[in-house]
Amino acid sequence: MPTRSYTYYDFTLSLCPTCLKRIDAKIVFEEDKVFMLKRCPEHGRSKVLIADDIEYYKNIRNYNKPSEFPHKFNTTTDYGCPYDCGLCPDHEQHSCLSIIEVTDRCNLTCPTCYASSSPGYGRHRTLDEIKKMLDTIVANEVEPDVVQISGGEPTIHPQFFEILDYAKQLPIRHLMVNTNGIRIAKDIEFTRRLASYMPDFEIYLQFDSLRPEVLEKLRGQDLTEIRRKAIDNLNEFNLSTTLVVTLEKGLNDGEIGEIIDFATRQKCVRGVTLQPTQIAGRLEDFDAQTNRITLTEVRRKILEQYPIFNEEDLIPVPCNPDALVMGYALKSDEGILPLTRYINPADLLNSGKNTIVYEQDTELHGKMLELFSTGNSVEVAKENLKSIMCCLPEIDAPDLGYDNLFRVIIMQFIDAYNFDVRSIKKSCVHIVDKNYKIIPFETMNLFYRDDKKLYLEELRNQVL
Repeated sequence: MPTRSYTYYDFTLSLCPTCLKRIDAKIVFEEDKVFMLKRCPEHGRSKVLIADDIEYYKNIRNYNKPSEFPHKFNTTTDYGCPYDCGLCPDHEQHSCLSIIEVTDRCNLTCPTCYASSSPGYGRHRTLDEIKKMLDTIVANEVEPDVVQISGGEPTIHPQFFEILDYAKQLPIRHLMVNTNGIRIAKDIEFTRRLASYMPDFEIYLQFDSLRPEVLEKLRGQDLTEIRRKAIDNLNEFNLSTTLVVTLEKGLNDGEIGEIIDFATRQKCVRGVTLQPTQIAGRLEDFDAQTNRITLTEVRRKILEQYPIFNEEDLIPVPCNPDALVMGYALKSDEGILPLTRYINPADLLNSGKNTIVYEQDTELHGKMLELFSTGNSVEVAKENLKSIMCCLPEIDAPDLGYDNLFRVIIMQFIDAYNFDVRSIKKSCVHIVDKNYKIIPFETMNLFYRDDKKLYLEELRNQVL
């Protein structure tokens, strides 16, 4: 009998990348890679690479666990995913990370911006609007794990510190500011005041490359000196910082190891988050076939370029294993020591009922789970990190603290090309829109920004 060139693995619902209509899709294995095959009646067939590591892709399913949903939902389920975001009761994960955009405006006009921000675009939200956004998150989550103040560029908001003051009085476990670092680099007193919001406060610093030509391509100008000065100022106050790298294949994916190595040598840096480019906003004309980089490609490049980590150190995150990878390590003057390899993956899922972990040490198992909890505050993580040393006596680090915790995260945001409804239902990075609904970050950029909403209504009408 004739055979196909691929092995059929799974079925899902996806979107036509041209018209965004919901269509059937196959997941297939071909030439040691994972592809999505789909056909739109109007725009024809498409084939999208979604992973270059079949075994890792299959292993993702082993990290799935019962969903944790919010205390309340904000909309009804009427049209089917992804046309009901808000969150609707059919969504399968609460907000591990909640984002509020306090302004549309930015002091840059980045070619990669998913929100189309610029100096003259949109407006600043009023303080009352921002308070209502924050209150919406608290109503849904009660004690939100992580809330990120974003934009546009949030540090240019005229009431920026009033926003932080209000957020800090809410029961938010960890507060972050997502910034391009320009104001931090230029104003040391501004940085000093930011540091006063610690603990449980962190800077999410845009840091795409160590090379001027890459920054010009991604951000529209050479920000090398701005990045250097921002890091210097953050180091001066040891203000907890995550470096955030937007990745584009063939542009900056060859310097992942260099960036991680640079990060481990900065006092203030607690980790690196690598984000493959999402095709949305100003990137809607992006060449998806040529320049797309998948989560598994990023993971493989970390292992190749920074071999201190091995495959057991970079594992799926159970809240949304399709889109998130994590690796934790201890950082000291001598370098870093990976930690994640000492966790039995089953222990992340089964609430401590398995005991096969690091020489059968159940005490270590429990402490590792506490350490890696997304809901940990900085102070809780610091205490857990200190106590874990009794279980790892071969590490000589008596003054270990939160400053010594280092994490590498891969965060993949799905777009219309690789859209998989199964994964979207587990999305845990959410954003509060102008109507105070909580929407998955991916679908926000596809359907729920102002320039998309009229077309969303057309799609909904077609469903009915």
